[in-house]
This record gives sequence, C-alpha cells and structure tokens, in this order.
Amino acid sequence: MTENLITPGAILMGKFRVERILGRGAMGVVIAATHLGFDRQVAMKFMLPGKKPSDEAQARFLQEARIAARLTTQHVAKILDVGMMDEMTPYLVMELLAGKDPSAVLEERGPLPVPEAVGYVLQVCEATAEAHKAGIVHRDLKPANLFLATLADGSPCVKLLDFGVSKLGGGVELTTESA
Repeated sequence: MTENLITPGAILMGKFRVERILGRGAMGVVIAATHLGFDRQVAMKFMLPGKKPSDEAQARFLQEARIAARLTTQHVAKILDVGMMDEMTPYLVMELLAGKDPSAVLEERGPLPVPEAVGYVLQVCEATAEAHKAGIVHRDLKPANLFLATLADGSPCVKLLDFGVSKLGGGVELTTESA
C-alpha cells in the first residue's frame, strides 16, 4: 500500500471511504472513514505504509486488536474488524470517537476540578480492572493512550486506547524490551 491511498475520498478495500487523517505515530496512521455498506463512521488504524512489516511487528499489531476486542467495558475503544489490506498492510477498524485528547482539555480548561479528575481516573481503573481480569496488562498507561469521549447523551467517558505493548497472562509478551 502506498501513502497515496490514504487520502480523503479514496476507497479502500471496496468498502471504506477515507474522510480524513486523524493522526500519525511511529508505527502507523489512524484515519476517519465511512463504511460504505453500513453508512457508518469508523476509525481505521494501519501500520505505516511503504514497506513490509516484520513478522513480529505484524503479529503485535494484529494481536493488539484481538486483545482490545476481548474487553467489553465502555472504557475501551470497541474493535469492529481486523485484517490485512494487502500482504504489507495490517489494519484494524474501531469505533470513531467523538471528544478530545486529555491534553487538549487541560490546555483549554487548565487543571480539572478534583471530583471530575477523580471520575476520569476511576473510569481508567474500570478499564484496567477488566483487562487484568482477562489476564491482560496494558503496560503503557499514559495520557496519550486515553481519550475523553462524549457519549450520545453528552456525558463524558474515558476510553483506553492502544494495547500494542500489552502483556498477556502466562508470560506471553507482545513486545521486546527494546521496543
């Protein structure tokens, strides 16, 4: 896959129309897209295009989706699909979240009132508790892996993201110490 395919208006796999790029990271790109068959807005995450990922990187990416899909709490972004777009490009499809990054909220509002901040922390605790009950250790809890979503009724809901460096019970690690 080339970077040119991930441009607004492009149709991916015959069923997703790219709407906009939401972010880029060291390992991938996240876009907003419309699932044409369902007329539903989704977020899609791809490993960075341009070269075939290592088998380990590809396995870690696909495992991230499988791990997050096990969790049912509203405080983890819902995974809807996972697969390979082509031999070089793993992807995952997840719910498209409305809301803001915690750092943007803090920049806009300054320090949050203690009851509100405690409520957000408790929501993160609920997500990690469910993960731990399923034998999953996130291993990368930080503000960049949280999102302050707004539910349909307007209430705030913290979503835990990015299970890419998680560890499963039984000693199975999804990353190496150097990653």
